[in-house]
Amino acid sequence: EELEPAAMMTLRLFLAAAVLIAVLVLQTGWQGALAGVRTVGRRGVVLGLLNGAVPFWLIAWGEKHVDSGVAAIANSTVPIFVALLAIRLRPSERSSGLRLAGILVGLLGVGVLTGFHPEGGWWAVAGTMAVVLSSVCYARANLYTQEHFARTAPLVLATVAITSAAFLILPFGLLQLPDQVPSHEALGAIAALGVLGTSIAYLVHYRIVNTWGSSRASLVTYLLPAFALFYGAVFLDEPL
Repeated sequence: EELEPAAMMTLRLFLAAAVLIAVLVLQTGWQGALAGVRTVGRRGVVLGLLNGAVPFWLIAWGEKHVDSGVAAIANSTVPIFVALLAIRLRPSERSSGLRLAGILVGLLGVGVLTGFHPEGGWWAVAGTMAVVLSSVCYARANLYTQEHFARTAPLVLATVAITSAAFLILPFGLLQLPDQVPSHEALGAIAALGVLGTSIAYLVHYRIVNTWGSSRASLVTYLLPAFALFYGAVFLDEPL
């Protein structure tokens, strides 16, 4: 309520980048950190765009028009887009048989949870579609990570991607700066998003992608609706 999407995501990303850079330098030293950044190169900027700047903004904008639970349901479509994109981009990640059936059942579940008449009219539809589009970005980022960074340390990859995303979204964040300093509650929420929901989460995410592949890693998004619907009902009084 106090910050526009781009400004909020800019603060989130820079906070997460600061944490990751500090951890990377503590573990490897400045020379080791710079060497790791060089190994990632420009592809890390592409990953920051696909897995940070664009989807973060889309989700934040979408949640201006839909409940957090609906946003989480829309975001849980990542495995479906991984399966579709893998048909052309990564044959080894193609889904068939029971795996394909599982993905289709998940898609059916997403449709049931979203409902046929979302509250909020066309703006709600636009908000939901914005979050779905973020899922396309995440799916492409998963495949991109597996293709180009299979041997890259998760800490290095997360640091470069998140830092790149922060600078990519910075111009838009500056355009949406609020007229007054946000409240402690708003800044605390952004800090939680930056540290817990970004820096720590992305370290785990990249390790899972490198270890288990894009398809399996993306299945974690099927857990989003259950948690988000529960949190939304308990903490935000959102209707189930």
